[in-house]
Amino acid sequence: MKKIVYLALIMLASLSIQAQTSKELIGKWQLVKLTKNGKEKDIKEKFNSDQVFQVFNEDGKFTGIVGEKSINGKWKLSKDNAILTVTVDLMPVKFQIEYFDSQKRVVTQDQLGTLEYKKVDN
Repeated sequence: MKKIVYLALIMLASLSIQAQTSKELIGKWQLVKLTKNGKEKDIKEKFNSDQVFQVFNEDGKFTGIVGEKSINGKWKLSKDNAILTVTVDLMPVKFQIEYFDSQKRVVTQDQLGTLEYKKVDN
């Protein structure tokens, strides 16, 4: 009986694991929550706008948008899908992927904290 319960738990856990692929990352993502040191921060106060987006293209190109300003760069997902690297002006920034599916993405970066994004229509 214990084995059956154990196997059932493993199966449920495997169903809850979302595939993290570069295909799911393609598109436009809006920052909806920012947390640092366990405290939620005001996005508008941090970025001078609540319109903060990341756009990932299939060709590895990246656009960061904050209000009316945008900056271009490149992106790469590690082979194990655990690290997202965004390079702008030859400066790579690595984000640890905490959660990622086709509609929601949660990443952590040392200086910024934990950032939660939702996928939006272009």
